[in-house]
Parts: sequence; C-alpha cells; structure tokens
Amino acid sequence: MSEFEEPGAAPPHRVIGTPSPTPVAVDVEKAPAVPPIVADPVNKAHAKRAERLVAVLFVLAFLAGCGFIAAYVGLEVGIGNIPKGASTVDAVFRSNLALGLTLSIALLALGTGSMIWVRHLTPNIEIEEERHDLRSTPQDRAAFQKEFAAGAAVSQVTKRPLLRRTMLIATAPLALAPLVLLRDLGPLPGTSLRHTVWRKGLRAVTLGGLRPLTPADISTPGEMITMIPEGYQNDPDALAKAGIILIKFAPGQMSWPDRYDGGTLVASMNWTIDNIVAYSKICTHVGCPVALYEETTHHILCPCHQSTFDASNGAWVIFGPAPRPLPQLPLMLDADGYIAAASDFTQPVGPSFWERG
Repeated sequence: MSEFEEPGAAPPHRVIGTPSPTPVAVDVEKAPAVPPIVADPVNKAHAKRAERLVAVLFVLAFLAGCGFIAAYVGLEVGIGNIPKGASTVDAVFRSNLALGLTLSIALLALGTGSMIWVRHLTPNIEIEEERHDLRSTPQDRAAFQKEFAAGAAVSQVTKRPLLRRTMLIATAPLALAPLVLLRDLGPLPGTSLRHTVWRKGLRAVTLGGLRPLTPADISTPGEMITMIPEGYQNDPDALAKAGIILIKFAPGQMSWPDRYDGGTLVASMNWTIDNIVAYSKICTHVGCPVALYEETTHHILCPCHQSTFDASNGAWVIFGPAPRPLPQLPLMLDADGYIAAASDFTQPVGPSFWERG
C-alpha cells in the first residue's frame, strides 16, 4: 500500500476500454473567452463616405422605381393611345426602352448599394455554430437573442438610420410594382363574354376592303367570305368576338329545323337570306379562327385542332374536340339592301367558360 493511500480505501474501478483517469495538470491555462464582436469599422471616415454613397444609390433606386411605374402607366401602346403620326412599333419601342432602363437602374442601384454596405460597413467575422436536431434549450434561445442583437449591431442597421430609411424607400416602388403590373389582367369579364357588338341593323363589311355586300354580290354557291361589323375595324376587342363567315348555298342544300339550347333559339332557317348563312368565325374549342371550307362536303374546319362543323346543318359538330356548334348570327337586309345583323348572337361565341357551364 502506498503511503498516500488511506487505510481501507478501495482502488478506483476502471471499465475495460476506457482511458485511465488522469489528473489535470496545474500548468494548463483555461481557454480564453470569445472576444466580443466589434461592430464599428476601423476606418470611420471611410465608413462615413460609404454610408453616403449607399444612401445615394438607394435614393437613385427609389427614383428609378418610380420612373418604372410612371413609364408603365404613361407610355401605353394601345392603338387608341398612339399619338398622331406615330406607329405602333415606335410606341412599343419607347415603352420597352423606358421600362427596361428604369427597372435596370433600380435593381442595379439597389444591388450595388447593398454590396457596398456589406463590404465596407460590415466587419468580416467568421462565426461557427453547431447544429442540433433537438429543440433548442432556453439557454440556447437566450444566446441566440444575444447573438441576433450583436448581429444587428454589426450590420449597422440600428446605428445608421440614414441607410435603413433610404433602403426602405428604395424597395418601396419595387414592392408596389407587382400591383401595377396586375393592372394588365383587367377587370372581371362579368357578362361581356356573352355579348358582341352586333346589333339590329349593323352592317357587315368585308375584312379586307370594308365593303358592305348585297345578296347579289354573293351569287355563287360555295363562296365563303369573312365579314366584320361596320365601324369596328380598329377595335381589336370587338373583332376578337364579332368576326363572322358568310356562306352561300344552292337552293335546297340547307335544311334544318329550329334548334334550341334550353329555351334559347340558337339556329334557324329564318335567320338566313337568299340561302346565305352567317356563323361565328371563332371556334368553340379554344377560340381559333375557322378559315377552311370544303364546298363539296359543306364542312367548316378549324386548322388548330381539326374540329369540323357541318355548315349545311346549323354548323353542327361532326368531328373534333369542339363542344358545341358555331353560333349563328341572324341576318337581315337594311334599308339600302345590304346584309346586316338582325340581332346579336343568341349564345356566347368562342370557347365555353366557367359561368356558362
């Protein structure tokens, strides 16, 4: 027994595979505490110049963002908004140029200012942190709050209100820009999809020459002519729904009874004039213009998805994905003997939509 051991004391028990207990050396120094984070840059004069430069860039981003919104609202490219003597191409070019320049300047100034902020005002500090899968302890949460406050101090957000305020101002137009861009979606359609500009007495004119026609002008059976409502040749919204095709038949080639959709009359022989029938030019599948006509079979074909309509039988669907016939436009002769509409279509033209079912 050693002289340093007390009588009757049992020797320490050691588990096989574990290191033997070793006394701590008296000359080992404790690890130094983590040095505090220094938030202020070393060169304060340089930091002040960088702060002013960043503020200028943020203000520039704000002005450019406002310019983007102003250009989007003010430089419209619709046909009715083009100045006299200017072309559509010129208007689109000016609009795209203004939008591209202002948005580029806003994003570039905002990005450059943020980069200068980080590189010249934020100290270069490396932080290591262990990650744990378990839920953080209250001590860890308290430590995080302390580190977050220290990080906020390092970023200079709390100490430099000029940067904070100008950055918020710079991002404000970009945050509001999507609201302005959503303006292009327009208002809800309401009942506008159910009606066109056709009305009683409105003449139909040729698409190319804008010439009204009499029944004598369409004398050959098998002719198909694209027509539009008179006075709406420069209204793309109206033409998107109001285009029609006139088809001339020989006597006896058309024979169908009146057809109803619920209680609405949608096809009738009484709506024709001198064996001339008018159908909507808009396919009831996805809205493509039907422009092909087979004289021998009296079939109207849609070139997009091959929907086929029987023109001699009320434009009934005989092939393809179209869900319903082409709407028929009632015809009449006006006081001068020209072909005109007797009313609007009695059913919506084009593809079916959610409100129609």
